[in-house]
Amino acid sequence: MKKSSIEAMNPPTTPYDGCGRCLVAVRRLSRKNEATHSPEKQRDQVLAAAESVDAHIIGWADDWEVSGVVAPLSRPQFGPWLRGERGPYDGIVGAAVDRIGRNVVDVLSTAYTIHENKQILVTADHPGVWNLDDPNQEAELAWKALGAQMEHRAGKTRTSEESKRARKAGQAKCKLTYGYMYVRLTPKGPVDHVALDPVASVEIRKVARRILADLTGLITIASECRRLTREGVQTPHDLMAVRAGREPKNGHWTWRTLWGILNNLASLGYLMHKGKPVLDASGEPIQIAPPLWDIATRDALVEKTRPTPQKTTTRKKKAPSGTSVLSEIAYCGNCRARMTINGLEGYGCVGRVRGVQGSESCKPAPTIKKILAEAQVEKWFLSEYGSAQVMETKFDPGTGYAARILELERNRARLRDDRSAGLYDSADDAEWFRTEYARMGREIGRYKSLPERPAGMRSVPTGKTVSDEWHGAKDGAARRELLAQFDVRVLIYPASAPSRVECSGVNPYELAS
Repeated sequence: MKKSSIEAMNPPTTPYDGCGRCLVAVRRLSRKNEATHSPEKQRDQVLAAAESVDAHIIGWADDWEVSGVVAPLSRPQFGPWLRGERGPYDGIVGAAVDRIGRNVVDVLSTAYTIHENKQILVTADHPGVWNLDDPNQEAELAWKALGAQMEHRAGKTRTSEESKRARKAGQAKCKLTYGYMYVRLTPKGPVDHVALDPVASVEIRKVARRILADLTGLITIASECRRLTREGVQTPHDLMAVRAGREPKNGHWTWRTLWGILNNLASLGYLMHKGKPVLDASGEPIQIAPPLWDIATRDALVEKTRPTPQKTTTRKKKAPSGTSVLSEIAYCGNCRARMTINGLEGYGCVGRVRGVQGSESCKPAPTIKKILAEAQVEKWFLSEYGSAQVMETKFDPGTGYAARILELERNRARLRDDRSAGLYDSADDAEWFRTEYARMGREIGRYKSLPERPAGMRSVPTGKTVSDEWHGAKDGAARRELLAQFDVRVLIYPASAPSRVECSGVNPYELAS
């Protein structure tokens, strides 16, 4: 980072000394790359304004990526100062009135609060300290606040009108779902088209494939969130920050984020508005990019990831959250209780200590170091199944006719809903409705007459052996998934037993054949 950028992010401060001129500097940007009010420019303006009134700055309230509609009291950095949570100060200084607030109410309420507390208000667009006891200066402040408000609302109107124009023209002017990116032919030029992100689309398709192919119940949205976080895959928020030239926060993937991506209709490449596809003149969704998957796959994802009720009579199988290879796989050879990870980096049975039924006579309770147990399991597993050819289970959408029929039926349903709402009451619109509705009906009939290969799970060879997959696994969690595919169960016995580790499993590829 350049020296000027570092100084802009970490401007100079001096301690509070009660001199009556100890000011808090206020800076705000809706977007950090906003050239007209850049951090560097605001810093220079604030420093000059403070110097002009013989004041010094004790702190900087920098609210970056904060919209002007956010009230000063609610801003992350400025709000705590106004609420008295950051210690004493004698007033505030800003680059301009519109950096304090973008509407009359916010600016005047903040100014009068400071005035009533016998503090001072300084802005670089006004000479000296604002004197609210002077009717002329009071009116000037109100006019500047009104100008900021009118400018803000005019900008919102322009943005809204441009968004409406773009939707009508079938152009994307909205936040894209994860997996897509805007393509500009020149840097900072206009958007030319929407394309699949070469990294994000691969990652999210991998998530979808793994969840749909899982038959063990151990690959879930929650386990995929942990895997993505462990592997350093950027979250949608971090990816947007990097694209905008900002530093990522290295956040963790969350269940709600990943579930929303997998269930979003935007994953079909549709132009979206308020969560719904935008329709073209024929009443069908406007396609602005290649789909991440087809509609049948999306429906399968919705069904596979459907949230279950919190209260249930049976205990749902939960995916292990750690990376230990034998989590949920290793059991006590004495009492068959599930082995736990102990503080000695090993596996141990605590069934008797915890009062688990059936573990009352588990003496001595077996314990074993992780490295020893996992090495023995690895040796057995690779000797038993290492040469087996790995088959990958994939979701096959079939011929796609059923998916197209389903899409057309949904489009017809949308048209019926719109007709019921009175959108096609005029003679011209009614004729258009009948024409398009009949066209969709004919197309549905044509697809139904074609031979259909139904959607379902298909096993295809990967060209790799189990040994290849084992040695190529990124961590213990990936190896645990491989063991789970073979339904591996490990029994661990005390040190006095003839054999400390016993393994069993079933080759799913032999069963499939």
